[in-house]
Amino acid sequence: MHPFASYVLRSYYRGTGWNEDNLYANLTRSSNAILDFSVPRGLHFSISKSPNPLFKTTYSMNALPSLNGSIGYIFTSCELDVKGSGDVRFKDMVDRFRVYDQPRRPEGKEEEWLAGQRVDTRDYLLYGRVYIPTGRLDALYSTRLSPTLQAMVAAISDPRSSLFAESPRGIAAPSSNIMFSLQHDTGKWCTEYTWSAEDGMWGVRCLHNFGKVGGPSEPVEDSEKSTAAPTKTRSGVKRIDEEDAMEGGLKGRISAGAEFYFSAKEKSAGVSTGIRFTTLPDATPPSFQLPSSSPTQPSLLAHGAPSQPPTTITALFNPMLGHMSGAYSARVSRDLSMSSRFDFNVYSYESEWSIGAEWWTRRGRGMFTSNPPAADTSEKTPSSPPALEAVGDVTGVVKARASTTTDFSLMWEGRLHNMLVSLGIVSNLTSRSKPIKAIGLELSYFSSG
Repeated sequence: MHPFASYVLRSYYRGTGWNEDNLYANLTRSSNAILDFSVPRGLHFSISKSPNPLFKTTYSMNALPSLNGSIGYIFTSCELDVKGSGDVRFKDMVDRFRVYDQPRRPEGKEEEWLAGQRVDTRDYLLYGRVYIPTGRLDALYSTRLSPTLQAMVAAISDPRSSLFAESPRGIAAPSSNIMFSLQHDTGKWCTEYTWSAEDGMWGVRCLHNFGKVGGPSEPVEDSEKSTAAPTKTRSGVKRIDEEDAMEGGLKGRISAGAEFYFSAKEKSAGVSTGIRFTTLPDATPPSFQLPSSSPTQPSLLAHGAPSQPPTTITALFNPMLGHMSGAYSARVSRDLSMSSRFDFNVYSYESEWSIGAEWWTRRGRGMFTSNPPAADTSEKTPSSPPALEAVGDVTGVVKARASTTTDFSLMWEGRLHNMLVSLGIVSNLTSRSKPIKAIGLELSYFSSG
């Protein structure tokens, strides 16, 4: 489950029109949401408050296995509609499988003029968190330099690092560090430049999206909402001569990228490449488009099953480490998504196969027709078949993963009244002495206004 600070940061990106998904670092985000989800350890509480649209506070405490906590503050230049934990869209609070809409060129904020002078300022976000009793301090500053350029500064200050550095045992500890990042996104290309002060590491990441780039319209936030019909004529029905020449197979777009980093201080370097294929959310054959009986009546396609399952296929290769990874993820039904990944090292011949699934639970499941009943049932007129739609709001998600080398993990995330709950367990089925390795519970509550 996303911490409150991460939720605010994502809301800030959405509010300022920045596409955080168009980054090479997030190339495998869809499969990672199923195969690499984080299970809570121990007992964790989190309470957050948004007294106004610009300022937020968050408090957290870990009761088990050790007692510690943190206090955080967030300030943004733009007003954010951060809802409470009781009415926030649940899918916005968890990592999940998604098929993202086509990339778009970011747009800047509208210009504001006063007395012949431009008075609008660039957007920014300030975040700080202090941990008790260690005294560690985390800070983040993000700002938009231009419509396609964003800068970030992240810093960590840990007073314990100097004590561990002087220890004769040579125990490694998290040290203080500051990192600068510059992101340039044009829709088709996205480049990120980073520099870390601790080890003097320079890095560059680049991602290229093949095919067309989306227009300036608002992007679709969820693939479930993007079962839109294909391009229509003025009459609203696809012409016969617009039928695709080839049927079958998956229709989508391809993205490819690479990263390179070098540290003169550590005398080390690294490189990796990756490619991703994802289906188009709106790729539906015209044969599935049925005319509606009225302009306001939804068609069968709007609520029926899509012509192709939302699918994401990724492949990564690190030539210096010899690591290869391939993942296949798809939504097999409305509430069930599955993923599989195979990792292999060409130098050591070690391999790992991982599988996982996420299943969404709903309240009051049922079926109803989207067409209202006719006023006079004695007269039967031919009309399009009624669209069936699943009833019920999302109440939670169950995630499970297993692999040939790691443990079996099971987690449930949901909403109880006005509180978000995450319960997970990690087990080793091959161990008879200690089959359960960890179990955790996380409770989160936040409000606004």
